[in-house]
Amino acid sequence: MPTIVKLFSPQETAQHDTREDCWIIVDGKVYDVTEYLDDHPGGDDIIVSVAGKDATEEFEDAGHSKTARELMKSFCVGEVDPSPPPPPAAEPQANSGGTTSVFSQLLLSWRPAAPPQQLWVVAAAVAVAGVTVAAGLLYSRRK
Repeated sequence: MPTIVKLFSPQETAQHDTREDCWIIVDGKVYDVTEYLDDHPGGDDIIVSVAGKDATEEFEDAGHSKTARELMKSFCVGEVDPSPPPPPAAEPQANSGGTTSVFSQLLLSWRPAAPPQQLWVVAAAVAVAGVTVAAGLLYSRRK
């Protein structure tokens, strides 16, 4: 039966960067070493300094023994997701026809209907229309 491996993005692993929640990445594997911090022979500061990050280089530079490498297996919670993160969506994406959606185009191109200095013209037209409607209603009630 195949083993199911939990995949974590580097961003997800980076959220576990405190002494109370300490994950590290070594050789593409993700380890939750929170419970091991107090037992680490080199002290917890060295691990906490790389919490939430890829610590492969630091792990290899320390020259860990075969026993230490075996112990690491018990803290493995998954592997780093090899797929690249999705690109940030800065602009509307083109649909299959190569054009952006009508809604996106409207949002991007929206401008006020009239410049502020011309708004008095619109306000005057609305006022004249309102007076005309009111006068028409009053005239029709008299009959």
